[in-house]
Amino acid sequence: MNKPVIVALDVDNQKQLTEILDSLGKPQNVTIKIGMELFFNSGASLVKDLAAKGYSIFLDLKLHDIPNTVYNAAKQLASLGITYTTVHALGGSKMIKAAKDGLIAGTSANHNVPKLLAVTELTSISDEVLKNEQSCALPMKQQVLSLAKLAKNSGADGVICSPLEVSDLRQEIGDDFLYVTPGIRPNHTASDDQARVATPAQAKKFGASAIVVGRPITLASNPQNAYETIKKEFN
Repeated sequence: MNKPVIVALDVDNQKQLTEILDSLGKPQNVTIKIGMELFFNSGASLVKDLAAKGYSIFLDLKLHDIPNTVYNAAKQLASLGITYTTVHALGGSKMIKAAKDGLIAGTSANHNVPKLLAVTELTSISDEVLKNEQSCALPMKQQVLSLAKLAKNSGADGVICSPLEVSDLRQEIGDDFLYVTPGIRPNHTASDDQARVATPAQAKKFGASAIVVGRPITLASNPQNAYETIKKEFN
């Protein structure tokens, strides 16, 4: 990934969005993540507009439904000009395959099919929640590895996982797969609601293909400085 620091635009109004985008530099040099908050506020038209300006867009809606519904949803998302999108690996192999097929079907000629990233376990999930609320008998690393193998075998291009799991995944699954890691917190910043976190430098050391950073940039007193500092540390 040639723009491996992805900025999560977890905002809900146009003023904040414009201010942050203006601080990030030329659109052609930036990958942005649009999640549920912004998408549900501004919709598909915003995604199309930002893609037309040259931004690489990671549309993170974490599709999770029956295969037919996910196929049709992915087909619509592919028409927006996005670069990456997500499904929940817990939806199973048929759903992941349906998402990939939908992306292929929805991509127009002379355009690249968006990369499909499967969410393993959210970085807000702790070992205790995995065991006591999800009733999962596997320890976290084994659960993430199991879901990552399922995702690759089902046609996904990569996974969303904690930085703490990347080195093990690379050993088991290989380098021809994307490992995109949220839960990034620079030194001396709050973990917020994230349970499994790492610094940008640690994520790089573990082998992350790209990192997703939101609040440490968007809520910083100087978002531009925060963004450049994180890029420098990761690169």
